[in-house]
Formats: sequence, C-alpha cells, structure tokens
Amino acid sequence: MKEEKKLKIVLFTGYACNNNCAFCIDADKRAYPQKTTAELLREVLRAKNKGAYILEIIGGEATIRPDFKRIVAAAKELGIPQVSCATNGRVFADPAAARAIVRSGIDSLIFSVHGPDAATHDALTRAPGSFAQLKKGLGNLRALGFRRVGGNTTVVKQNMAALPALAKFYIKNRIRNVEYIFVDPNYGGAKNDFRRLVPRISKAAPYMRRALALGRAAGMGQWKARYVPLCHFGGCLGQISETNERELFMTEHWAPDFLNRDAIGSRSALSRKKTARCRGCRFYSACEGIWVEYLKAYGDKELKPVK
Repeated sequence: MKEEKKLKIVLFTGYACNNNCAFCIDADKRAYPQKTTAELLREVLRAKNKGAYILEIIGGEATIRPDFKRIVAAAKELGIPQVSCATNGRVFADPAAARAIVRSGIDSLIFSVHGPDAATHDALTRAPGSFAQLKKGLGNLRALGFRRVGGNTTVVKQNMAALPALAKFYIKNRIRNVEYIFVDPNYGGAKNDFRRLVPRISKAAPYMRRALALGRAAGMGQWKARYVPLCHFGGCLGQISETNERELFMTEHWAPDFLNRDAIGSRSALSRKKTARCRGCRFYSACEGIWVEYLKAYGDKELKPVK
C-alpha cells in the first residue's frame, strides 16, 4: 500500500536578511514588509489545522527576528510534528542564541553553505565574516548535542569547481542531509546578473555529481541535487530532490506577497521546461527540464535525451 503524502508548508516570515547573497531569488524584495508576529502565529495555527506534518520556516533570514523562538515554540505546542528552519547560520555563532533556539523546540536546521572557505562563501554572501560565524554556529550546536543539521548550497559559476572541497567540509561536519541546488535565474539576483552568475549545466553537473559521489563514499546517502535536468544525472537518479519531493510531499508556500498551494506542480508548469530535444528521452516523464530563463539565455543544446 502506497504511503499517503505528507503536507509540507513553507512559511516565509519576510525577506529581510543579514546576508546579501549575489544570487538570491529574493534580492529585489528586501524592502517588502515583514509579516507581524500576530500574522505568523495565525498562519502557524492555520498550518496545524490544515494538517501540516512539516513546517519549514524561512526568510530572508528568519532567525534574526526577535519573535523567531516564539513562532517555533507555538508550532511545537500546537503539535506540528516537524518544525525546521533554513538559515545562513550566523545567529548560532552566539552560544546563548543557539541555546535559546534549540530550547524553543526546533526539530531541524538547514545551513546554507556556499563555499568550503571564507573566500568563496563570503564573496557570494557579500557579508564579511559570515563563513566564520556559520562554522562557529555549527560548533555551538554540536556542543549543545543538537545533531539534526542539514545543508544546502546554491551552485553558481563562482563556486561550482569548489563543490568537491565543500563536500569534504560537509563530511567533516557530519552533515548527513545536503542539497546541491542549481541556481534559479527566473527571479532576483541571478536573473539580474545572469551571465556572471549562472553556469551552463554541462559545466556544473560534473562537479555536482562528484560532490554526490564523495558523499556516497562517506555513507551520506541523503545528499541530493536539485533543479537539474536528469539527462546530466543518469547515474544519480536516486539522489534527485524533486523526485523525492513528488513521492513524499504536497508542498505549499506561504509568503508575504504570494500564496502557492501547489509549489511542485507550478514549478513544472511555469518555471521549468522541457523542449522538443527532450522527446524520446527515457527520463522524460520524471524530469522537470531546466529553468525558463536559462533556456532563453543559453538555449537547449546541452539537453541530451537518454534513449
């Protein structure tokens, strides 16, 4: 009997952030008003009443809000099984803040790491010292006995060759769940500065596959690639985030400026496309193709149907 899909609600608190990532999808939204505490508490209750199994809290950077711990605690008090947060990790460099957030009941954290060293990471976040703070945050969480930390990396021209080195950083820090995310150029920073930031998939994919292979060799079976055409990942089909997501979750996005009741379906319908070149590919039905803006800029010659 097939297991029923779980409802995952991604709750955006607003777009304010203490980093200024060059590629950020929300780069043009920083001045948009943040949700109030009252609004977020109402949405947490709505998520519970709707049957959310996972509530993922994101920004911007949600952890810089004074009410962040209150929002997490409310979700746990209401009985939402899994409450997570995607974060740049900088707040956790403060031991007291790390301890308070852990005590609020957060179930898991996802640290965004965009390079294996300060030079690479800080150049992309445009926040000097952000890598050092992130590393200190990881150490503080380990000292507290908090082990449920995942990672995500946005893959751009500036860091793609460093992905194998970054994989070793994740292995050293025992990060068992990681996503290597091919940058979304449909909106924000990557759209505004496409040619400088967005690599060709044929150039980025080998580094992404190498990072996944290093993870497998180290026993990290939950590392995945996200937002990639499957023709470039034929040997890694068990490590594609979208495939996993479609099988396990129904995902909704609740943001200050939009409400998306079907984040999975709308992505494949509007944001990513396959072209005539893809016809006949054995992965056609499972693949979402590649970003629309990517096709506008680079065309589809890199898409190689697998017969």
